Amino acid sequence: MLETQKLRRDFPILERQENGKRLVYLDNAATSQKPRKVLEAIEHYYRCHNANVHRGAYGLAVEATDAYEAARTTVARFVNAWTREAVVFTRGTTESINLVAGSWGRANVQRGDSVVVTAMDHHSNIVPWQILCQEKGAKLRMVEITADGRIDLADYGKALDAKPKLVAFPYVSNSLGTVNPAAQLSKLAHAAGAVTVVDGAQSTPHLRVDVQALDCDFYAFSGHKMLAPMGSGALVAKPALLDAMPPYHGGGEMIERVWDDRSTWNKVPHKFEGGTPNVEAAVGLEAAIAYLEHLGMDRVAEHEQELARVAIERLSQIEGVTIYGPRDHRAGVVPFTYGDVHPHDLATILDRDGVCIRAGHHCTQPLMRRLGVAATARASFYIYNDVDDVDVLVSAVRKAGELFGVPA
Repeated sequence: MLETQKLRRDFPILERQENGKRLVYLDNAATSQKPRKVLEAIEHYYRCHNANVHRGAYGLAVEATDAYEAARTTVARFVNAWTREAVVFTRGTTESINLVAGSWGRANVQRGDSVVVTAMDHHSNIVPWQILCQEKGAKLRMVEITADGRIDLADYGKALDAKPKLVAFPYVSNSLGTVNPAAQLSKLAHAAGAVTVVDGAQSTPHLRVDVQALDCDFYAFSGHKMLAPMGSGALVAKPALLDAMPPYHGGGEMIERVWDDRSTWNKVPHKFEGGTPNVEAAVGLEAAIAYLEHLGMDRVAEHEQELARVAIERLSQIEGVTIYGPRDHRAGVVPFTYGDVHPHDLATILDRDGVCIRAGHHCTQPLMRRLGVAATARASFYIYNDVDDVDVLVSAVRKAGELFGVPA
C-alpha cells in the first residue's frame, strides 16, 4: 500500500474540513485532487515563461514552446506512444473522441456501415457515434454486458460479424470498475477490419498503459482525473491515421498555407491543434505524470484495487447494500445501492460526515437500464485514500441507513 498519510500532505485541499469533519474525498473517478507539484508547475509557468507558443521568435516564446512540447514528449513516453507526434493535446477524453468522430469518422464511415460501442460506455463514447451514424446513415450496434458486469464476448463476436468500420470501448468502466481485455478486444476488431477507439479516461490514471501493446488505433484520456488540471488531456493515435485524417477545426497554427479559396495543412499533430493551446494544462499534465511515475503505476493500481476489495467486503456486510460490477480484477471504483434509499439522498447524508461520493447515472444511462436501476452511489479511490477512508464511508452508510429506517 502507498504511504497515504505522507501523500495527503501533498494535497492542500485535503487539509480542509467538511461540516466539521475530515474531508474524505471518494469521487476520484469524476476528477482527482491536485498535488502541490502540479500547482507549483502551473504557477511557475505563468510567473516565468508565459507566452504564446510556436510562432514567436523571442526568447520567452521559445521557452513557452519548449515547455509545451516537453509535455508532449512526456505524455508519449508515459503511454508508450508510437512517436511524440502521435500525441494530440485536447481538453480531455470527450474532445478526443469527438475529434476522431468528426475527422476520421466523417471521412470514412458511409451509409450502411456499422459502428460498434458497448453497453458500459460513457456517454462521451456513445453520443459522438450516434451523431455520426445519424448523419451518415450508418448503424450503431451496442454490445451487451454479462451478469457480472463484463463485456459479453459472445455478443461482441456477433457485432464483429457485420464487419464494422469502427469499434469503441472503455479500457476501464467508470460505472462498474470493470477492467476490460483491451488488447484482446482490439485484436478481434482488427481481424474484422475495424479501427479501434479506446476510452482511457479511467485507465490512464490508475494502470500502467502501453498503447502499442494494446495495438489500439486511437486512445483518449483526460488529465484532470490523474492529478492534472481541468481541460487537459490527449488523443494518442497511430501516426498513419493522423496523417490521413482531415482537420477537425480550422484556425491558426493548423495551416501550412492559406490562399483566398483554399488552404493546406500543418504537419501532425499541429494539424489538430488550431488556435492558442492550453499550455498551462500541458505543463500541469507533465508535472502530474512525473508525480505518478515517482510513485509507480503498478503500486498505484495495487493500492486502489486493495481499497476496492476492502470496501466491497465491508459494504457487503450491510444488509440491503448491493454492489455492482466484477468481484475480481477491478479498478478502484465501487458502485452500490442501499435498499430503497435514493443514491442522491445517500450522497447528501454522507456529506454531513465529510464523505464525498458520486450519485447518479454516471453518464452511463444505457448501462443503468441494463442494471435495472436509475442510479447508483459510487465510491472511487485514488492514491491519497486508505482503509481509514473506507471505514469512514462504511460508518456513514450505516448511519444513513438508521436515518432512513433501513433494516440493519
